[in-house]
Amino acid sequence: MTDMFKTAARSAAQQMREVFPATPLMRNEHLSEKYDADIWLKREDLSPVRSYKLRGAFNAMRKVIPEKSVFVCASAGNHAQGVAFMCSHFGVKGVIFMPVTTPQQKIQKTKMFGGLQVEVCLIGDYFDKTLAAAQQYCVEEGAHFLSPFDDEDVIEGQASVAVEIEEQLGRVPDHILLPVGGGGLSSGVYSYFQNECRYSFVEPEGAPSLAKALAAGAPVDVSPINSFVDGAAVAKIGQRNFARLDRVAESDVIHLAEDRICVTIIEMLNVEGIVLEPAGALSIEALGEVADQIKGKTIVCVASGGNFDFERLPEVKERAQRYSGVKKYFILRMPQRPGALKEFLSILGPDDDICRFEYLKKSARNFGSVLIGIETRSPDSFGPFLAQLKDAGFTYTDITNDETLAQFVL
Repeated sequence: MTDMFKTAARSAAQQMREVFPATPLMRNEHLSEKYDADIWLKREDLSPVRSYKLRGAFNAMRKVIPEKSVFVCASAGNHAQGVAFMCSHFGVKGVIFMPVTTPQQKIQKTKMFGGLQVEVCLIGDYFDKTLAAAQQYCVEEGAHFLSPFDDEDVIEGQASVAVEIEEQLGRVPDHILLPVGGGGLSSGVYSYFQNECRYSFVEPEGAPSLAKALAAGAPVDVSPINSFVDGAAVAKIGQRNFARLDRVAESDVIHLAEDRICVTIIEMLNVEGIVLEPAGALSIEALGEVADQIKGKTIVCVASGGNFDFERLPEVKERAQRYSGVKKYFILRMPQRPGALKEFLSILGPDDDICRFEYLKKSARNFGSVLIGIETRSPDSFGPFLAQLKDAGFTYTDITNDETLAQFVL
C-alpha cells in the first residue's frame, strides 16, 4: 500500500507542475541557530493561494473531470480559495458555500481566485448549517462535493508536500513537524514517509481532534472548540485521515496554547519578514517542545499557510504580549484623595508604560476602581513594581489571564 500511495502522490505532484511550481523548501538561519539544528521551512504560504489546500483540490478534481463539471465545497477559509483557484484553472463551475459571518476579505479573495467560474453562497451563521446547505445542493443538482480533508484523493494531493520535501532536500528529513486540523495534510505526509522519519503532530490547545481520537480509538467530536487558529480548528478529525494516523504515538502529538502561537507569528514577522496565519505558525512554535530531540538533526517545519488578515494584528500582538508576560492588566483600588494618582505614577519604573487607563470616580466611596494596563520590556519588571504597589498600600487584582472578564473589559 505504501509503494502504491507513494507512486500516486508523486504522480499528483508531477501533474501539479502544469498549474503551479513546487513551493520553496528554505533553510532558516535564525531558527537553526536558535535550536542548534538544521531547520528548513516548507513554505506553503508561498503557493498561489497562500496555503497547501489547492493541492488536494487539484488532485480530487482532476480525477473526476470531465465526468463531473460542477464542484461544491463548504468553507470560510483556505479550502474555499483552493477550490476556487482550481475551478478557474479547469474551467468548471464551482459553488462555494460560506457562513454569513465570513469576513469580507475572505469572500473577496475567493471570488478573485475563482473569477466567473465561481458562485459564492452565504448561508448560515454557523458552519454546520453552511455544510448542510452545500450537501443538499449536491443532492439536488448532482454536483460533486469536495471535502477539505476526509477524502482519499485530497489526502493523496496533500501528500505532494512530502514528495517535494524529499526531492528538494535530497533525502528524508530526520524529523518533520506538521500542523493538524482535519488531518488532510498530516495523514498525507505521514502516509508518504511512514516510519522513515520522526514526527511531531501539532494541534491548537482549543481543538485537540487528533489527541482525543487517539485516546478514544476513533474520531470524536471535541466541540466546543476555540476557533482562533482557524486553519486548524476542527471539531472532529476525518475518518479516512484518522485511519492513516491511528498508529501515531500520543506522545508525538503536541498542543499549543493559542496565545503562545501568537508569539511565533510576531517573531517570524519581525525577524524574518514572513507573514503566517495562526495555523501556519504551529509547527514552528512547536520546535521549543522538541528542542532536546532535534539538536544536530535535519528538521522540516511545514508552514501551512499565510492567509493572515492584518486587521487581526492588534489582537495577535496583544495575545503575544500577555503570554510573554510583558503586558498585564489590573483592577486597582485607587484612594479618592488629591495626590493618589501622582503617588501611583511614581511607582512606575523607567521601562513601564501605561497602555490602558480607565477611572470612574464613585462619589459615595473612599476608593474608586481603575482598570489599568501596563506594558514593560521584561516580565521581571512586574515583581518590583507589584511589591512597591503593595508597600504603598494599593490593592489590586491581576485580570490578565481571566478570560471571562477579559472579553468584557480588554
